[in-house]
Amino acid sequence: MTAPEHPPALLRHSPFNIGFFGALGALLAVFLSQQLLSISGILVLLVMAMFLAIGLNPVVEWFMRHKLKRGQAVGLVLFVVLSVFTLFVVAVVPVISEQITTITLNAPGWLDDLRSDSRVQRLDEKYDLIARVRAYIEQGEFGANLFGGALGVGLKVVSALANTLIVLVLMIYFLVSLPSIKQAAYKLAPASRRPRVSQLGDRIIKSTGAYVGGALLVAILAGLSTLVFTLIVGLGDYSFALAFIVGLLSLIPVVGSIISAIIITLLGLTVSTTVAVVAFVYYMAYQQLEAYVIYPKIMTRSVDIPGSVTVIAALVGGALLGVVGAVLAVPVAAALLLLHREVFLTRQDAR
Repeated sequence: MTAPEHPPALLRHSPFNIGFFGALGALLAVFLSQQLLSISGILVLLVMAMFLAIGLNPVVEWFMRHKLKRGQAVGLVLFVVLSVFTLFVVAVVPVISEQITTITLNAPGWLDDLRSDSRVQRLDEKYDLIARVRAYIEQGEFGANLFGGALGVGLKVVSALANTLIVLVLMIYFLVSLPSIKQAAYKLAPASRRPRVSQLGDRIIKSTGAYVGGALLVAILAGLSTLVFTLIVGLGDYSFALAFIVGLLSLIPVVGSIISAIIITLLGLTVSTTVAVVAFVYYMAYQQLEAYVIYPKIMTRSVDIPGSVTVIAALVGGALLGVVGAVLAVPVAAALLLLHREVFLTRQDAR
């Protein structure tokens, strides 16, 4: 007797198999992308916490070189950071809040002052711009649209405080356990390549930490220069608020300095056209000084990245993740360039 014939099994490369598993893979990719989008806020907080931990790591290692254990060094660094933050909140935040309130209250009057400009008058006669903007400010629609009313303000404040607390706790954890996190990540590489991976990883972490320190120094210089300039030109009533805003904006590569120039120039119009022109010229000059002298000198030893790549990285990061993306984009681009030089180009040269 002959064995019964079985129907031929589906070939592995049959059109049905290819279509079925291709569709299954596409559905799985869509599902995973939706899940990632749903937790994107948490991922951003994780990245921010790790970024801050890497930025503070050089200070921790400096204390460790002076006979302190890592836990003690982390505690000392956190104590200093929290002390400075508390001092800032107690001494400066009330002044900034008062000055921002003053800016808001004076905004309708500044709109009336703009009527003296002939070009603004022509635009106002044609489009009734000043009356519309003034009504928009005085009726409180701006605040309602921006925050969703008093309840929206409260929810945003609570959300911001919760996110800050989460980032702080995660940063402490990452800062304490950074060596073990690095070793666990390096062990994912094959044993033969592990020393090379460890070397590149340490260089990337060191570069990122130096970038954070350099960015903070650039922000402090921008804030101090704004404080001095506004006191000189007659914007002293808003000097601390403007210095704080410019310092924060300078953390955003490329775009931050442009936004700062626009803000100071518009406020300069409330004093006189001359002050506005001087402010515009000053900030355009300072932008060039920061871009071609201050920033390169501070960043040369930390992040080896061309200026064009900095601009592109900041724009792409800002488009993807907003302000956080623009801040994180430069060290990420520097890390990718390092891997490109040390891995890809080395392999190409060896062929």
